[in-house]
Amino acid sequence: MGNLELPRFVEIIEVGPRDGLQNESKFVPTQVKAEFIDALWKAGFKEMEITSFVSPKWVPQMGDAAEVMRLSGNLTRSIVLTPNKRGIDNALSSGAKAVAVFIGVSSTFNLKNINKTTEDAVNDLLPHIQELKKSGIYVRACISTAFHCPYEGEVDPADTLALCKVLADAGVDELSVADTIGRATPAESFSLFSLLKRELPDILMAAHFHDTRKMALANIYASLCAGITRFDASAGGLGGCPFAPGASGNASTEDVVYMLHRMGIETGIDLDLLAEAISVVEPHVTRELTSWYYQSYKKEQHS
Repeated sequence: MGNLELPRFVEIIEVGPRDGLQNESKFVPTQVKAEFIDALWKAGFKEMEITSFVSPKWVPQMGDAAEVMRLSGNLTRSIVLTPNKRGIDNALSSGAKAVAVFIGVSSTFNLKNINKTTEDAVNDLLPHIQELKKSGIYVRACISTAFHCPYEGEVDPADTLALCKVLADAGVDELSVADTIGRATPAESFSLFSLLKRELPDILMAAHFHDTRKMALANIYASLCAGITRFDASAGGLGGCPFAPGASGNASTEDVVYMLHRMGIETGIDLDLLAEAISVVEPHVTRELTSWYYQSYKKEQHS
């Protein structure tokens, strides 16, 4: 790789239990979710999105959020997604110490998702962020449609930067910047994350890629080259966004970890234990898990 300097360690934020399962039409039993989370923790994950306090009417899969919280207590940082004030209140009453809020760069995406423009959504969100920080809660801001929108097309990087700056100024602890529909190219990823790292050097920043067009690993490599050392990924490649047409599964955690390890970059994740964790949830999901590493693992187990 010539003189390219890459990090020695990368943090993987596992989003399978929340983002991975939220779009599953078949309800995954609560106890299975808890066993999945525990198995992932044993594989080495320190940070995980474990559930979402959303209306069960809109996302039935997350209707057991409080019980999942109760059954999952080992992680260094258990993150729960909260779409509004009611979700925040329910999360806090269930003992949440780390909360994820979300907002799209694209106004059309926000209107379709939460019936608000980006400007109105920001104005509603800022007081909640301030209250959460006053209470000592870790706040993760998930930035949807940072590259492309399913309704508006290509998103101006200046708009993504402007939204990230507003949230950083509001005091969020971390930005998770997402290629929501999996349309970004490595060149776009390197360019946007270089810009964000240059303009916002002091905030934790993670990259979140979907693998719709099979470019997630290439985008992760490009982001590494831009200085990103935190990545969201979903065990088994589970996932998708119920509010974003065309969004397929997330980057497969096991393939991401395999690539990083082959590059000499540590993650603290045991790949065999990660594969065992995926096998806990696989019988309960409708999506076929096609990641290279997991399929290889299963063949070895049956040989």
